[in-house]
Amino acid sequence: MGPFETIDYSVQNAVAWVKLNRPDRLNCFNRKMREELKEIWRGLRHDDSVRAIVLTGAGERAFCTGIDRSETFSADGDAPKSTGYVHFDDVGEDLCPKTNDLWKPIVAAVNGMAAGGAFYMLGEADILIASEDATFFDPHVTYGMVASYETIHFGFRIPIGELLRMQLLGAHERMSAQRAREIGLVSEVCPAGELEARARWIAETIAARPAKSIQGTVYAAWATTEYPRSRALELGKLFLAQGNDPENLAEGQRFFASGQRVEWKKR
Repeated sequence: MGPFETIDYSVQNAVAWVKLNRPDRLNCFNRKMREELKEIWRGLRHDDSVRAIVLTGAGERAFCTGIDRSETFSADGDAPKSTGYVHFDDVGEDLCPKTNDLWKPIVAAVNGMAAGGAFYMLGEADILIASEDATFFDPHVTYGMVASYETIHFGFRIPIGELLRMQLLGAHERMSAQRAREIGLVSEVCPAGELEARARWIAETIAARPAKSIQGTVYAAWATTEYPRSRALELGKLFLAQGNDPENLAEGQRFFASGQRVEWKKR
């Protein structure tokens, strides 16, 4: 895939690194970035050399600050319009990995500001970690817009009181990385200089395990957010049937029989 204009893309040790690369615009997404992200998400579905993905932003100031308003909105206030009574062309359909049917695990490493439309991508990431200087906020209501999809994407990740406070206060308050850790939005906070290394360790550790076992587990986890418990348990049979194939089981057994000790870390 590539080369890309707005994305820094590389593959190392079975991990794809997807870095939003518009630091002069705080990594806000324009039409080109949307197109390139969609190409990456859909392309990675068929790339067996990649078993995990790290998503992050270039520069120190921002992970992503949402849509590029200078491209999308005109000076007289024109905004994207619906295409019919119940139709709307949602930009998130390009940005979101799982919406594009990619079920390989994604580690989001949040550096600096994560605002507005960034929640599309973070809402469909599997593991979120953040640097100490990261902040989360959604300015939609401050500028006369409904925070709809962003609110829905974060609705299952954080308590509703925290969600409403962040969305309704808009640009007037930013959630710190520490507060995001306290409410379970991110699983780890680290110094900015260690963020990439921490994301690398997580992603490469995951990528070292049998691919079908990992993807089946990702399916199972997301099924708990999409379906009632009884339905999710029924689907669990399908995840087991697909993921516990002879090749995967043999690979796991060889690792167990080797006597190799797992070098674990305490979090």
